[in-house]
Amino acid sequence: MMPPGFLTAQLLVNIAVILAVVHLLLVLAGYSTYGERKISAYIQDRIGPNRVGFDLGLPFLKFLRGMFGLGQPAADGLKFMLKEDYMPRGADRTLFTLAPIIVVIPALIGFAIIPWGGTLSLPETIRLPLIGWQIPGGDVVVAGANINIGIVYLLAVASVSIYGITLAGWSSNNKYAFLGALRSSAQMISYEIPMGLSILTVLLMVGSLMPEKIIEYQVANGWLVLAHPLAAVIFFICILAECNRTPFDNAECEQELVAGFHTEYSSMRYALFPLSEYIHMVVSSAFFSLLFLGGYHLPLGFISADHLLHPENTTILAVILKFHVFFGKVVGLVLFMMLVRWTIPRLKFDQVMQVGWQAFIPISLIIVVLTAVMVHLDLTTWPAMLAANGVLIVLVLAVLPLMPRATSNKKVRLAGSRFYPLAGERVRTTPADPRAIEDRPVQGTAAV
Repeated sequence: MMPPGFLTAQLLVNIAVILAVVHLLLVLAGYSTYGERKISAYIQDRIGPNRVGFDLGLPFLKFLRGMFGLGQPAADGLKFMLKEDYMPRGADRTLFTLAPIIVVIPALIGFAIIPWGGTLSLPETIRLPLIGWQIPGGDVVVAGANINIGIVYLLAVASVSIYGITLAGWSSNNKYAFLGALRSSAQMISYEIPMGLSILTVLLMVGSLMPEKIIEYQVANGWLVLAHPLAAVIFFICILAECNRTPFDNAECEQELVAGFHTEYSSMRYALFPLSEYIHMVVSSAFFSLLFLGGYHLPLGFISADHLLHPENTTILAVILKFHVFFGKVVGLVLFMMLVRWTIPRLKFDQVMQVGWQAFIPISLIIVVLTAVMVHLDLTTWPAMLAANGVLIVLVLAVLPLMPRATSNKKVRLAGSRFYPLAGERVRTTPADPRAIEDRPVQGTAAV
């Protein structure tokens, strides 16, 4: 019995990868909340989640109690399912419901072109049991979709989520939510330009839109983070802005906008927003690893055609190892994003726009022109490109003091304040009462 013409080994692998990675993304997004809370707790000298295990309150599962708090994401998910689903008066019911769905779907389909395991060699003919179909095999790419415009697809899909954020802010009938949506729209439009230019820099070096070709180029010529450190830094900062992560989370900053575009959301409608944010973080980290960190490649120094991490090794063991290496890089980048959030303070929104339009976009344009010139001169080795980036950094630092300064938001002098004391006044910032600086909880407070 002949199978349908569209049924190929590549299609079967695509379906298997999609089913596996979607569930992996959902689990990782859930446990990213756990990781974020633990990291913030360690930075703030706290403990974080440490009580919720998997015992479910049953005595015979007592040995699963605690478990370092690993059951907290499941408890949070159950809480969201059981909470009241509130909708404010005057909200657009249809758009209010569609907005979280529009936000999360692009996040869940962006990973499709990532070659998680490289290429896998299958038998020339694969026989499906029970059905009896025989389909042609051969080499297949371990990805959700093997398309020749992969990078363009990912860039386009990542941009669609802004429609959901905008609709969420507008349909809520809330001024804070609407302002958050406007901020997110302006921020995403601004930072997509330097991000696209950083990608264009990589494409000029590689000469292909195929993700697998980008990895093969880095295996042969070194990781592109060495050749283009400036483009890598700009791209990483841009994905922080695209994910609305600190220091670019002005669209939902609590001090100004309550919760921003999702102020009026609750229950599972609200849960889809942080879920999409963490999935965006994972996919963006995979994209960064693909472009600048060699994908599944490790610079072991003895890579050969028969090595497990070489693109030409297409055994099942090599695919499994490549997937773990790729996934390890993604997890490391996600943890670094969390560390950035709890280390760097939030920028003001005018500063966010200023950095994007007056710094990142001009520098990205110069990097693209510089890369095009270097490619034309056939000077594409990573030492030559690194030297060119060094020269560019020196020029930027030399020109920066000559640029016009913004006249707004300057610090106003306040006579008698800490920074501008009156003539003859001595500023004291430490406490005068010795009890305020005493830290002896056992011995007691020192005598005054």
